[in-house]
Amino acid sequence: QLQFVESGGGLVQPGGSLRLSCTSSRFSMGGSAVTWFRQAPGQEREGVACIDSGSVWKTYADSVKGRFTISRDNPANTAYLQMNSLEPEDTAIYFCASRITGANFACPPITTPTSAFGYWGQGTRVTVSS
Repeated sequence: QLQFVESGGGLVQPGGSLRLSCTSSRFSMGGSAVTWFRQAPGQEREGVACIDSGSVWKTYADSVKGRFTISRDNPANTAYLQMNSLEPEDTAIYFCASRITGANFACPPITTPTSAFGYWGQGTRVTVSS
């Protein structure tokens, strides 16, 4: 059962920017860390960035450090992923997710398997191409 709705994807030229949004009408996101994942064609889903429930701790995959910024607005029940200096290698479907069990207010390691996450969205497609 999908809990999140992602939006903001689209077609952008290399070097361009996009801001993705992740929101939920099913539950309050404020108490949970949110992780953004992406899945490129033929590739496994990989963690991209995570923000804890209080916006104190943020983690990023090495491939996006310095280019992507994760943030959240708890009153708006929304998390964001600002993506700058986009590269063709960033082309993927982007998903947001949260864990259901454990210390779900904190960010797990960015390499945590997708099986540890119980709440997902349907994804939003990002295509970086000239």
